Formats: sequence, C-alpha cells, structure tokens
Amino acid sequence: MTDHGAVPASATRAMLLEHAQTVEEQAARHAVTLESLLAILRSPRLDDRAARATAVDLAVEALIGLRSGVDEQQAGLLEPVTTAFARLREDLRPLVRFGDLEMQFVDPPRSGRALPGEVAHTARSIVRIAVLALIHAGDARRVRIHWDCDGLHLLMSIRDDGRGELTANHDSLRPIVERVIALDGALDVDSTAGWGSTVGIRIPLDPPAPRDTPSGTADLTAREREVLGLVASGQRNKAIAEALGISPNTVKYHVSKLLQKTGSTSRAELVAIGVASL
Repeated sequence: MTDHGAVPASATRAMLLEHAQTVEEQAARHAVTLESLLAILRSPRLDDRAARATAVDLAVEALIGLRSGVDEQQAGLLEPVTTAFARLREDLRPLVRFGDLEMQFVDPPRSGRALPGEVAHTARSIVRIAVLALIHAGDARRVRIHWDCDGLHLLMSIRDDGRGELTANHDSLRPIVERVIALDGALDVDSTAGWGSTVGIRIPLDPPAPRDTPSGTADLTAREREVLGLVASGQRNKAIAEALGISPNTVKYHVSKLLQKTGSTSRAELVAIGVASL
C-alpha cells in the first residue's frame, strides 16, 4: 500500500544535506568565536577587567547571532556582494583586534552582482576555515583576503606570508574543497617556498545544473556499508580506522569509492545519504 503522506527519498536526502551544511556553517562560526575569546583573554594589550568586559561583549553578540538564525532564514535570498564581504569582516573583527594575525581586506566592487544566499554563506565559511587553519599552523603573520565578481562567478583570493608549503591536498583545506565542489566551483593553490601561499577560489553565482547520478546504496560492499554507517554517525577517518581495525589510508580509499558509487560531491552529502539509508 502506498503512503501518499510519506516524504520522497530525494526530499529527505535534500533536507538532510541542508541540515549537514547548516551544522557545518554553525561550527565554523562558533570556532571563530571561541578563537576570538581566547585571543581576547590572552591579549597583553588588555588588563583583566578590560579582557573580561570585551569577552562578555563578544559572547553576547555571538549569542544574539545564534538566536537570530539570520543566515538560515535568508538562505534563499540574494545578498549584495559588498554586504556579504562586510559581514565577513565583522566575523573576523575580534581576531584582527586581539590576535597576532594581521589581516588585510580588499573590498569587492560595489557594482558586483548580488550573491545567492548559499554562495554568500559558503564564501564566508570558506574564508573563516582558511583563516583558522593559518592560525593553527602558526607560521603566517599576515593574510590578505580579496573578493571580486566577474558577473558569473565570485572570485576569492586568500594569501598568506607563511612557509609557502601549502598544497591543494593539505588536510586543512579538505572542508573547503568539499564545499567548493558542492557548488561546482574550482580551487587552486599557488605556493612559493619562503614567500607564502595563495588560495584561489571560483564559485559560480548560478546554481549548478541537476546531476543525473546514482544515489543508491544497493551495490555497496559489506565493508563499504560499515564505513558509510560510521561516516553518517559523524566519525572522522582516524576514528573509523580504529573502530574497524584498518588503516586510515584504507578508510580514505573506501570513502573515495563511496563518493563515486553514490554520486556524492562532498562528505556532507555522503553523510546525508548514509543517514537516509539507515
């Protein structure tokens, strides 16, 4: 008997994917807030009283932002590119004021085409993740962030003055690569030893054409189903390797095969498929 009130599997997958992307966006924003709080509390420029007051102000701002849910509510709306960039600067403002990383922002042209909500959110998230990766690496002192528009794409450049050893396959860039691919974008890294690295990103402003790709799990092996289940539960490759008694490289191989067999373009989409198949 057909249940006419049931949600189609494709719709369920889309909702799960949207949820996974929202969680990732929130996690990146909260990470910046926590890093900013630590920078404030450790800053030699502030005494204890001033540091506490500044940290409280930042925490209140973050809480208001969390409660408002503006990003999620406006995901389908257009946002002027200059406004999206200004919001990025505001996100990173505490790190500029109290951290050791010097950031230079090059504004996009005011005549640039407005950004779809998903593109604007992804672009800000990409820059936040990249800046946090540079902070954790600890070898960069200056970062230059530049946005531009060519009418069809949002063009982003993130340049540092670190050791110049970054590559497109570096683990710190994996979350960025996944998000760029999900939007049919492109990423390249240009590094010069001793002079720093530049991450260039191009994201189309129009949604990608629907892909006619397989999304079922019927042809997965028993081991691939085990890996998919652990991926869907939020486990990272190292934890999956320990749980199954295999090497992390073997896990990477299985995840790669899962992406291929399910037609997924990112780990977040693979999580959605895994949850839907449970």
